[in-house]
Amino acid sequence: MDTALDAQGPLTEDELRLLDAYWRAANYLTVGQIYLLDNPLLRQPLTAEHLKPRLLGHWGTSPGLNLLYAHLNRAIVAHDLNAMFITGPGHGGPAIVANTWLEGTWSDRYHDVGRDEAGMARLFRQFSFPGGIPSHVAAEVPGSIHEGGELGYALSHAYGAAFDQPDLLVACVIGDGEAETGPLAGSWLSNVFLNPARDGAVLPILHLNGYKIAGPTVLSRIPEADLLELMRGNGYRPYVVAGDDPAQVHQMLAATLDRALDEIATIQRMARAGGPVERPRWPMIILRTPKGWTGPREVDGKPVEGTYRSHQVPLAEVRTNPAHLAELERWLRSYRPEELFDAAGAPVAEL
Repeated sequence: MDTALDAQGPLTEDELRLLDAYWRAANYLTVGQIYLLDNPLLRQPLTAEHLKPRLLGHWGTSPGLNLLYAHLNRAIVAHDLNAMFITGPGHGGPAIVANTWLEGTWSDRYHDVGRDEAGMARLFRQFSFPGGIPSHVAAEVPGSIHEGGELGYALSHAYGAAFDQPDLLVACVIGDGEAETGPLAGSWLSNVFLNPARDGAVLPILHLNGYKIAGPTVLSRIPEADLLELMRGNGYRPYVVAGDDPAQVHQMLAATLDRALDEIATIQRMARAGGPVERPRWPMIILRTPKGWTGPREVDGKPVEGTYRSHQVPLAEVRTNPAHLAELERWLRSYRPEELFDAAGAPVAEL
């Protein structure tokens, strides 16, 4: 997390700084939900009493979801979009909850969970806790339409939402484990039914972080040339964004999103100008970032970031193992929460 933000791309220095800060804030809130009962802003040294006695949540997919949420917010503003975000990896519940609290939606719906230190503590405590909310994206989360553990339907939902909605863009993130399900594999060709003259558009984002629950994923292991041909055969123009350096990935993703959205606008403009309506080659994005990105790189001598071990709870013994507790505190402080939240615990104004 100490990488200098100086990569070249379409983002200005200030835009890059703000996007990265928003992403760090969402990541911090995600980790806090999985682990913390108290001391939400780490104003005191972290102790076992501050932690949940039972840990349940999914970290591995969450940094990617937070990254995409932040970048799509930027794209909505920059391109004046009417957009919907469909998250296939719905088990990444803490990421989506984090973003809804960060942007204010959660507090608008649940007035007892304000955007301050006390509200952050309630947000953390309620996650995957008795009397609280599930670990997956579920009905309690504003905008959710089904329980997040049901993998495979994201892309078909995305196309269903876009049909007969000419002004709607549906960004659909697909996990690479989810991509191995039958319903998802059968959904790629839904673009055959999308009419650019009268329907909206779908932007599939295949997030290849390399692993599902306990092993590697197929689409992350086949040669990239084969994966690109597979997507082309399904009627898409694939663009690859890959890396583990935050500044470079921010710039590449911003540039790729801008290009994809410009291509979608061109396809629709030509179709709506009265010309012949033919099946276009729609853009899609393949995003390769490490599973559990920005989390612990190694625990008990075993690699965690970039492996299946980051899928759920990377540090499982934080209440009983002082080394795990110390690593959790280092992890949380690596996001520099003192830069992201003000004295009252609210997101700083520029976020």
